[in-house]
Amino acid sequence: MVGVLGLVAPVFLLIGLGYVAGVRRMLSDEALRGINDFAFWLCAPALLFVSAASGGGAAHGGRLEVIFFGSVLLVYAAALLLCRFVARRGLAESGLFALNCSFGNTLMMGVPVTLATFGTAGIAPATAIVGLYSLVMLPLTTVVAELGMSAGASPLRVLAATLRSVVRNPIVLAVLLGNLWAVFLPAPPDFMRRFLEILGGGTSPMLLFCLGASLRDFHIRRDWLDAVVINVLKLAVLPLVVWGFGRLAGLGPLELAVAVTMAAMPTGANAFMMSRRYATGMERAGAAVLLGTMLSVVSLTLVLGLFAR
Repeated sequence: MVGVLGLVAPVFLLIGLGYVAGVRRMLSDEALRGINDFAFWLCAPALLFVSAASGGGAAHGGRLEVIFFGSVLLVYAAALLLCRFVARRGLAESGLFALNCSFGNTLMMGVPVTLATFGTAGIAPATAIVGLYSLVMLPLTTVVAELGMSAGASPLRVLAATLRSVVRNPIVLAVLLGNLWAVFLPAPPDFMRRFLEILGGGTSPMLLFCLGASLRDFHIRRDWLDAVVINVLKLAVLPLVVWGFGRLAGLGPLELAVAVTMAAMPTGANAFMMSRRYATGMERAGAAVLLGTMLSVVSLTLVLGLFAR
């Protein structure tokens, strides 16, 4: 257990450093936005592109994606129905609630934790999950939200909004282009691979720092009950479902470990951004991100304690 704490401690120390810097206003909002944009638009895409272009994402033959996203969609559907018919909320609000329950912080936390725990060998399965997370879940939620916000809207309008959300996401584009490179071109030359690896090396520290700084704007007080329900589904139910399906499908030890670890990530900030875009459930999403990030100190320690061996 001490070894596991040693793996996750640097991750949460970087988040804590960012939180302190954000609360004490050690950096301006513009500076934090610049750091986040540099990491999101350049560093992370470089890391994911070079991993996909080197052929790492094809090693599992697609089983990993089917198991992981089958589990994610199952939890999404259960949360959507729970919010729609038990809590009796609107379709758009229910879709955004379900996104909070199923969309993990796989980029800002998942990639650093995977690197720290499993080394570069874990990046290949992590890349497949990170890229498809945005490609699958954000368009799905866009469709649900658009249908809920404007009943009877033109299918072309819904399709256009969905395509815009995909095309504007550099993470999705990096993974797609990397996979196309791997299919049609030889492995990237050494100088290109080295350049992308150096650029991608900035992903973990900058994104974790910015995640911590962003937590200063989130609060739990009003929506604590929803935040608890969201995190039970996200931090407990989803990893268990991924683990169960992964065992049944016979995933290899590393793939199963990475998949469950990525499933155990707290709610991602993209869920909050989607709520802000539709002006629905922003406080709930912020509370879920804040509470989940704090609880993940315990949940990730338990999960990694099972797999780090």
